[in-house]
Amino acid sequence: MLPEAFLERMEAQLGPQYPEYLAALERPRAVAMRYDPRKPQPEGLPFQLDPVPWEPMGYYYDPDSRPGLHPWHEAGVYYLQEASAMAPVALLDPQPGERICDLCAAPGGKSTQIAGRLMGEGFLLCNEIHPKRAKILSRNIERLGIANALVTNESPATLAKRFPGYFHRVLIDAPCSGEGMFRKEEAAVTDWSPETVQMCAQRQAQILHEGAQLVRPGGRLVYSTCTFAPEENEEAIENFLRDHPDFYPETVEAPWFAPGPNGSFRLWPHLLKGEGHFAAVLRRHGDEPVPENSVKAEKTPKEWLDFAKELQIRLPEGRPLLFGQTLYWAPAQMPDIARLKVVRPGLELGELKKGRFQPAHALALWAQDLPNSLTLDPEGPELAAYLHGEVIACDKKGWCLVKAGPYGIGWGKGDQIVLKNHYPKGLRR
Repeated sequence: MLPEAFLERMEAQLGPQYPEYLAALERPRAVAMRYDPRKPQPEGLPFQLDPVPWEPMGYYYDPDSRPGLHPWHEAGVYYLQEASAMAPVALLDPQPGERICDLCAAPGGKSTQIAGRLMGEGFLLCNEIHPKRAKILSRNIERLGIANALVTNESPATLAKRFPGYFHRVLIDAPCSGEGMFRKEEAAVTDWSPETVQMCAQRQAQILHEGAQLVRPGGRLVYSTCTFAPEENEEAIENFLRDHPDFYPETVEAPWFAPGPNGSFRLWPHLLKGEGHFAAVLRRHGDEPVPENSVKAEKTPKEWLDFAKELQIRLPEGRPLLFGQTLYWAPAQMPDIARLKVVRPGLELGELKKGRFQPAHALALWAQDLPNSLTLDPEGPELAAYLHGEVIACDKKGWCLVKAGPYGIGWGKGDQIVLKNHYPKGLRR
């Protein structure tokens, strides 16, 4: 049962299309997934049904196939993401080597999509203001083996003051009243009210104002929501442009979506396979270079150097960063992060342990091909036993990358007879 006030407004918004919208809500929702272009594509593309038109790596799948239970999900080969939610990043169009900010990033679908577009080059700041959701975001960044991302737990206002004009592109997927998710999430229906819409609109105006300060002159800003309310969408953009004359609507080609005013688009569930979404593409006037924010690199610990040499690990461009005894590999373009609430400052390499090095699970998910590897059948009993935490037979010696087919999924340590299991206990099946 949808709220009466919501239905009355939707009927006024949609006019003759209103019955089609109601009928769409009665149909089973489409489910989709997005492959990571930084990894080799699996042969035969398991679970594929139909491509998502606006995302080259996106596919609709049969829900009965349950890809979230496949080992490749844990190896970060793909991310389960609603198809309409893939649209804002398609409109953002990040390019390898650029600096990108995803300002309201949890749980991480759009951040991991941006990382795929960057192809390991450039810098991605993923921020989430709520601590618990920031941890979920960080886990998804880890699962997909993303090395060039910084995860923070800050307010947009703090980041705006710290990094003005620093990013080529900024995505603001703003918290909203969630009307586009009514078919997907029952809580979105029970939490809705006209007062909630007004509250969200006020909060979005503030986030937009702060997020805009992060965009370099000449850079692109994409604002998106998963709601239908004009107050949170077209009116929000109209008010923003009125108060920020240094931004203007940008024309982009997006034939799959319904165009609107001021560079905006609507995704209606009765016009495509997906839930409701809104996005607007804006450009900042000017053409100034992105400011530099160089940071002096720390000394690389010998324990890591010895470990990396033994396993023949070659990291991307970056610098070492030690948090206590945990060593990270920070993106080359990552700015000074002192006094920020940092959840994940790049790729976690591992821990220093009294003259030796213990690799982190994140490093296994990033590493795809090491000489000392054990490749297991994704559907076979050995991998199932490994994911359960069991010791398995193995003729390898020392630290060994365990792979689910061609994809790194965890670590083990062998004595040429068995492989001691180092798959994280919290992830074991």
